[in-house]
Amino acid sequence: MIFKNVRDLIDKNEKKFFIEKINIINELVKKYCVLYNIRYEDIIVDKEKVLSELSMIGILKDASDLVLLNKLIKTEYNDLLKSLSFYNQNKKKSNHFLKKFYNSYRKKKQLERKQSNKPKIIDLFCGAGGFSWGFVREGYQIDLANDIEPATIETYKYNHPSLESDRVLSGDIKEIVNHIEDYIKTDIDVIIGGPPCQSFSSANQQRVIDDPRNILYKYYVKAVEKVRPKFILMENVRGMIKVADQVVTDFKHIGYDVKYKLYDSSAFSVAQKRVRLIYVGVSEEYSEEKNITPEMLMKDIEEELKDKKTFVLKDALENIKPLECPEMKNTTEIDCELSGKKIDFNRYKNKSNEYINLINGNREFDFVFNHKARYQNENNKKIYATLKQGSDSTCDSISEIMPYSHRNHIFKDKYFKLIENAPCRTITAHMKMDCHSHIHPTQVRSLTPREAARVQSFPDDYLFMGAYLKTYMQIGNAVPPLMGQVFAKVYKNYLN
Repeated sequence: MIFKNVRDLIDKNEKKFFIEKINIINELVKKYCVLYNIRYEDIIVDKEKVLSELSMIGILKDASDLVLLNKLIKTEYNDLLKSLSFYNQNKKKSNHFLKKFYNSYRKKKQLERKQSNKPKIIDLFCGAGGFSWGFVREGYQIDLANDIEPATIETYKYNHPSLESDRVLSGDIKEIVNHIEDYIKTDIDVIIGGPPCQSFSSANQQRVIDDPRNILYKYYVKAVEKVRPKFILMENVRGMIKVADQVVTDFKHIGYDVKYKLYDSSAFSVAQKRVRLIYVGVSEEYSEEKNITPEMLMKDIEEELKDKKTFVLKDALENIKPLECPEMKNTTEIDCELSGKKIDFNRYKNKSNEYINLINGNREFDFVFNHKARYQNENNKKIYATLKQGSDSTCDSISEIMPYSHRNHIFKDKYFKLIENAPCRTITAHMKMDCHSHIHPTQVRSLTPREAARVQSFPDDYLFMGAYLKTYMQIGNAVPPLMGQVFAKVYKNYLN
């Protein structure tokens, strides 16, 4: 479950994420109270009801655990008692806005999943869960997911409550694949995933199929060989097309007919130009039984894309609070009215545009998550303000203040101001470094994690856990949910 019993917390990372989730619960309740004109300070703590709530969440078993809880969360302890006392009295009225934190809610969702006949997927190298979310939107259920980065695991668990936390596997893919049969108790319809293949990136000229950084895709192949899903869907960087035929041969050796193609996410109604190599495949057994070929799947994908509307960056950046860069260094984790907050009010509720309605599934939310600008020094802010949309580091207007001008021949787009009336340039994990490559088109700052997530087509209630800068990494590495949804729809037409 998303919360471990406080007695069972040993690992330093577990304790860190435990405290983060407690902070989020308290902040959500405080924001809810402000939103609906309720004085948080006047909430009366009912210890018995708090114990009941803590038990349903899964934090403790009995009152004796309160001492451990108090010691661990310290200053958040009294607020947690208040928050849960309030929530106990207002669950239905508040539309159960804390439900994803409750093990009791998750158990109910997980029981529904087990009793469901929805098609089943495994998501390897799942990251924050963008690929999975696209399939969930199309009516699939997740049976297993894996990643090695702790923050992405926490993000995935929170946003996918129907999957038991012990089926979101954190660890080395090699070990997991070697024992994957121990986790699979049912037939799997699709294995999806995007194995990291760093040395195939367009910025790297070394492209060797056996480079250690690329070997991970072979564990994806091995998992497919062991699990024998009906379909596979593998995403990777466009640079991998140099060795794509080798990858197809590897799948052929294990009995899968696979084709590949470069797809641009902007063709899938994602407000971003993001070209990725996609492998579409079907097992030879299922292909023969149902008379299905990868060519048929690809033809259907093209049909789906014919009527898709193209959205631009401006569509993703509308209806969200304007922000300014923080004034001080090392304040990325500190909330501020001017520079943004991890959790804030949605001041634009019921004012969504077509794109925001699309990514949110026509839902409206009281809160906005992860919308916080990052610090930039005065020189960078001057560069940001001077550049015009579409201009990069080589622009004459910043030549005298450009700190990396001697390297413009290598990194001319070290600084780049985004164009609001075109699909956004690719959101990348590299944004965690400085974000100069993704300067907001109309404000003197770079994109926030929330804005980057919108560009990637994540819904506004998709909460990214972990350190501020790591949220950029999680978002940049993700497969856009809207992109995944199209493939999910086409595959589902061939499942029965």
